[in-house]
Amino acid sequence: MTQARRAGPNERHSAQLGSSRKFEFQIFVRIPRQKFLESPGRIPVWSKTETFENRDGELCLSRSLVNSSDKIIRKAGSSIFQRSVEGWKINSSLVLEIRKNILRFLDAERDVSVVKSSFKPGDVIHYVLDRRRTLNISQDLHSLLPEVSPMKNRRFKTCAVVGNSGILLDSECGKEIDSHDFVIRCNLAPVVEFAADVGTKSDFITMNPSVVQRAFGGFRNESDREKFVHRLSMLNDSVLWIPAFMVKGGEKHVEWVNALILKNKLKVRTAYPSLRLIHAVRGYWLTNKVPIKRPSTGLLMYTLATRFCDEIHLYGFWPFPKDLNGKAVKYHYYDDLKYRYFSNASPHRMPLEFKTLNVLHNRGALKLTTGKCVKQ
Repeated sequence: MTQARRAGPNERHSAQLGSSRKFEFQIFVRIPRQKFLESPGRIPVWSKTETFENRDGELCLSRSLVNSSDKIIRKAGSSIFQRSVEGWKINSSLVLEIRKNILRFLDAERDVSVVKSSFKPGDVIHYVLDRRRTLNISQDLHSLLPEVSPMKNRRFKTCAVVGNSGILLDSECGKEIDSHDFVIRCNLAPVVEFAADVGTKSDFITMNPSVVQRAFGGFRNESDREKFVHRLSMLNDSVLWIPAFMVKGGEKHVEWVNALILKNKLKVRTAYPSLRLIHAVRGYWLTNKVPIKRPSTGLLMYTLATRFCDEIHLYGFWPFPKDLNGKAVKYHYYDDLKYRYFSNASPHRMPLEFKTLNVLHNRGALKLTTGKCVKQ
């Protein structure tokens, strides 16, 4: 009987990152309270009643801030955020500092995907977020593992990470997004019919196994399968990133996807994140006083992109039911799926993630666009 694969030293260490590593995070946790409150160009979503300092005098985000964000966003007014976007300037030294600090926890070039030498067909591994359950490495899965990391030695001047919020609708950001050197998209979102707002360039695309059921009918009939094959054929040598080892429940979908890729000889470069990735990313943010539960795909992609992108632009990040003017915003720009952003049952804390990214935007570490793009 095949034995379950034991976690390597890096995987065992990753679970302890939050407690075993501590270093100064100079992006926002060391900003004096008064200086932060008076900094120009920021969205006024933090106040004295919505922040607190720990015993070391570090500025942290309180839960009341997250829970009251809908009221805060509506009060802020679009003009304030627009000024912060128009006056944005890259802070290259801060970008390098963030990259160096993240490298203490993970190396995205390596951790973005396991490689063929990591396993052999028939190996049994434990799911990352459900250690009681196991997954067998099939022949199809093994054949699609990359020989080397798909991001090995790759560097880009500008990158776009495109989320799927309905805030993108009518944004006219398509051309701006496509102008970046490298474009990362989430969950195989449709692009052609929304090209004016989201663009079409796709260099790196994530695909949670649940997408098969939600967007392609679980491959119940031939038309569903043809629709999926057509979507992947548009990727044309892009990286398709499939988190196959996270939780049990999507293994059939992963195997169906792998079989279709092989059968149709699709020109995509498949990647499957390392077993330590999600714990390492979570450990980095927890150590820096951002109490996330499980990082969202968008936060994961930003964290990975810091390794190979000199300048990161975020689009489609807006975890709120209304925009700055009180207009309803769809959870996804392409469907009518509902999501409870502030539910304790959610595995993510998207409003908290957004506020963290907004602080990084104001500090010049990344650019966060949530309104219309300037026509090029």
